[in-house]
Amino acid sequence: MPKYVIEREIPKAGRFSPQELRAISQKSCSVLNQMGPQIQWVQSYVTDDKVYCVYIAPNEEMVREHARKGGFPADRVSAVKTVIDPTTAEP
Repeated sequence: MPKYVIEREIPKAGRFSPQELRAISQKSCSVLNQMGPQIQWVQSYVTDDKVYCVYIAPNEEMVREHARKGGFPADRVSAVKTVIDPTTAEP
């Protein structure tokens, strides 16, 4: 199943409290539960003014549908073509 990285512009996201992050996560999970098992949230990275989320889904439209239903921005959705890490450098 394809993997996507979603860039969400959320001003001051890096200043959100643990309670605010929990509420956002709960909302996301609630929407995911309604949409069914085809779409999965893997993890998110919170920076000062953006949140980068990794999702597994059959297509980009399903990722965007999750964003619409949850009221989350999805400013950029990019399909992951391949994953590399330090072991990629090994012969």
